[in-house]
Amino acid sequence: MGTASSELVTTKLTENYFNYFTEIEEHFQRARRTGLFLLSPLDWALIEAWRNGGIPLEAVLRGIDQAFEKWRARPPRARLQMVNSLAYCAQAIAAEAQAMASGVPAQASAPPPFSQDDVRAYVAGNAAALRNAKLGDLAASLEALDLDGLYADLEQLEQRLTAIEEKMIARLRSAASDEDLFEARRSFDQQLKPYRGKMSAGQLAMLERQFLERKLLETQKLPRLSLFYLQP
Repeated sequence: MGTASSELVTTKLTENYFNYFTEIEEHFQRARRTGLFLLSPLDWALIEAWRNGGIPLEAVLRGIDQAFEKWRARPPRARLQMVNSLAYCAQAIAAEAQAMASGVPAQASAPPPFSQDDVRAYVAGNAAALRNAKLGDLAASLEALDLDGLYADLEQLEQRLTAIEEKMIARLRSAASDEDLFEARRSFDQQLKPYRGKMSAGQLAMLERQFLERKLLETQKLPRLSLFYLQP
């Protein structure tokens, strides 16, 4: 995640956006009206790209509703294939985000949905995972954070966690073989192929980066460090 994306993300920390992923997953499942539906790696990468791009949660939820309303308004013969990816909603979500960009009243600050103990346990668990993966220097960076002091400034804490995560991902990307990167990109292309026309070149580039990063972390069984992944 770049610095600009990190700044956009951290500005939402006091607005209770830590449930960004689960809210979108559950809303998409409800919109499909087919019960439990598991999101794909592409879907999770797409959600992360929206989050890092500063797309408000409300814009994503509205866009999902708009996309499904448009789909259900089609004649039955045009609805033979069910909507199986959030990528189908990308255009509608971009339109909702643009409509909101003209100015949304500032929301009142809300306390984070987790305690200092939650934060300590989360960071300690991630540090242990990094140390087990022989990334001791990065684990030490996590353990050196002044969590008591930073809990009062979640924006700075998120920035520090993101900086450590960026180092971890850069190291994984550098160590990955050409074959691993090729397979990840081929998987990305296969999953995205039906929806490419719904995204801009910039959106596609960001989504590919997020998808590859998630693949690298999943392959090495390493955690995300951002507070957005802290489950209260």
